[in-house]
Amino acid sequence: MRRQLSDTAARLFLRHGFDAFRVTDVADACGVSEKTVFNYFPTKESLVLDQFESTMSALRTGLADAAVPPVRAALRILDAELAAMTAGLAASGDRDSAIADYRRFGELIDATPSLRAYQSDTMDRFVAVAAELLAERVGLSPGDPEPQIAATALLGLWRVQFQSLRRHLAATSDPAKLRDQVTAEVNRAARLIENGLTASWPS
Repeated sequence: MRRQLSDTAARLFLRHGFDAFRVTDVADACGVSEKTVFNYFPTKESLVLDQFESTMSALRTGLADAAVPPVRAALRILDAELAAMTAGLAASGDRDSAIADYRRFGELIDATPSLRAYQSDTMDRFVAVAAELLAERVGLSPGDPEPQIAATALLGLWRVQFQSLRRHLAATSDPAKLRDQVTAEVNRAARLIENGLTASWPS
């Protein structure tokens, strides 16, 4: 049901924009009450941007495993998210329309202040959770500088992937090529985190 609700909201969002559709429209389309929708999603913003919750869950699991280096854990999550996205493109009967929808989705988020605010707040939550988990690994407080900067850098990889996707989607409709291009750029950013600015920043 959760997936049905979020997929329906995404379609209405793409068709009408954020302000022009209502939560009741999603409920009616899915044959449930508005209360049922809010049982799954506390806000309209969380309904449209439901994918953030799966990222949060993956972060909690991945960074809690002390046997996996933090950057490697983040890359695994990002790769899984990218694989799901490109697999969806590959399976689409109309790849050009699917790409256009993805690009429009990003453009509509950029044009909707409440969604940008929700996105920013969610990234802050990601950083807080990552800082807590990283601090536990080394016996520091989550508020100490080291886990704070490490968490902020790790979550920056999501921005790199998002921006890379948007840029390369404008130039290719080949899912395999898209995945390779985006992965290469994310890995470049990850190496910078692993090696440090002093060692890696171009002179």
